[in-house]
Formats: sequence, C-alpha cells, structure tokens
Amino acid sequence: MTTIEGAAPIKTEGLTKHYGDVKALVELDLEVQRGEVFGFLGPNGAGKTTTIRSLLHFLFPTAGSASVLGLDVATHAVEVRSRVAYVPSEYSLYPKLTGAENLTYLANLRGGVDATFVNELAERLEVDLTRKVGDLSTGNKQKVGLIQGFMGKSELVILDEPSTGLDPLMQQELQALIREVREDGRTVFLSSHSLAEVERVADRVGILRHGHLVVVEPLDTLKRKAIRRIDLEFDEPVESSVFEGIEGVHAAETRGNTVVVSFEGSVNALLRAALDHNVVNVNSREADLEQIFLTYYMNGAPDAA
Repeated sequence: MTTIEGAAPIKTEGLTKHYGDVKALVELDLEVQRGEVFGFLGPNGAGKTTTIRSLLHFLFPTAGSASVLGLDVATHAVEVRSRVAYVPSEYSLYPKLTGAENLTYLANLRGGVDATFVNELAERLEVDLTRKVGDLSTGNKQKVGLIQGFMGKSELVILDEPSTGLDPLMQQELQALIREVREDGRTVFLSSHSLAEVERVADRVGILRHGHLVVVEPLDTLKRKAIRRIDLEFDEPVESSVFEGIEGVHAAETRGNTVVVSFEGSVNALLRAALDHNVVNVNSREADLEQIFLTYYMNGAPDAA
C-alpha cells in the first residue's frame, strides 16, 4: 500500500470534463482536508457526480488532474478504489441475493470486514439483511448501500446523495454515522442537493454552479457573510429611515411597531441606532444554508468567482 504522509484526501487541479459541447466541469481546483466533512453542494446537473466519477477514475477528464489520498487517480486507480468507500446516488445490488450475501461478497472484494460491525450498522439503520435485495423497498436498498459504505472504515468515504429514500429518523442516524467517521479522524466527501443535510454535518462547504466552483468556505464563515434578519419591536412605530445608511444594513421595513432589518456583518451599529428608541423585543434570525446557497447560485457569476 502506498502511503503519502500528510497528503490531502482529495486534491484537484484544473479538473475539467466536457461531454461534447457540454461543459460539465470547468477547471476545478479543490482540496479536501483530512478529518473533515466536506459538503459538495449543487442542484442536479451542476457537475457533482461528474466530479466524483472523475475522482474514482470512472471518467477520464478532458483536462487537469486529481489525486486521492496522495495518489494520482489516473495511475493508481485500483489502489485508490481499494481505500475509498463510495456510495453512489444510484446504487445497484444483486437482487436475487440477500442483503447479507451482497455485503459479504463486497466485503470479500475488500479483503474482509468486521462482521460484528456490519450487524451493528444493520441494527442502527433498521434493515433486515436476511431478505433478498429485490424484495426490499428503495429506502431499505439505500440502507444496504450505506452499510457497504461505512462497514470497511475507509480512510475516505464518498457519499453521493446518500439520504435518498430515507425517512427523517434514518437521516438522523446517517448524520450520526458521518460525525463518527470525522471523530475517528477520517474524511467524508458529502455530495448533496439537500441543504439541511449538509448544514447539520459539514465543516466546510463548496458550491458548484454549472460546473464552476463558486465558493469554498467553512460553514460558520459562510453564515457570517450571509444576509441575516432582525426584528426590532418598539413601544411605538419607528420610521425605517432611522436605519438607512448604517453599515451592513441592506433594507429596513416598518410593520406596525416592528422594524424588520436585513443586514450582514456586525450588528453593533444597528443596535446602537435602535437603542435611541424604546426597544421592547429583539428577534434575530440566522441565515440558513439555503439562503446562502441561493445567494451564490442564483446571483453569482462563475467567471467572477
């Protein structure tokens, strides 16, 4: 086994993939850090799955390069795949075999796994591995796929839309598994269009727009940059013009005795202006990942990014 000390689990330089005239991925420069959960966001068609398939050398890039665990994927594809767990968005299993038989077959390809841990995963995800896969619902097939992804305790776990078909309780269990991988010092690359899913577990987020990576930031940093809203309730109506021109304020609207202010950055100057009047109540609403995503995706220009 080749080991490169300190190498990034994922690194791409100018990674590009065209399908004829369609530019699915354009000059992707990305580095994922060891021991983090990296959320890779974008709607269908943004280039997320193309990126993953290029990382595993299922697709050959038009230009650029990619390395996984310090190994160039073009020259060490077999070793990369042996050390990476991958759960694709469209997961295929042998329908006439049971879940347990499918997992045993896949485990043997990897040189074996801890059967006790497999059973523990099955209990946590509430799936009956004695049933034939062809008789399972979509959600239960997905659970078998997730067991395959986590059972080998791989250095890097790549998940492409992993919560498909899972009910909310199982989504929470999946999130717990992802956190446990991180706590173990291993890495998760989570590709999703489910903003809530990424927000609950990711350390950093990359947003892909029409094949262009428009931003990579720690989640907390992104939230600090996002536009937030604060409701200021006074004992009598206050004109919204009071807050115009204050640093960071984008808009203010008076609704009865309440002024709703949209702002970014520090709230200090805004509160100082509010305290010139009799404040009855303050309600601050943090921007969630969906608002941030829409800001970058709908308004951002790839070339500018």
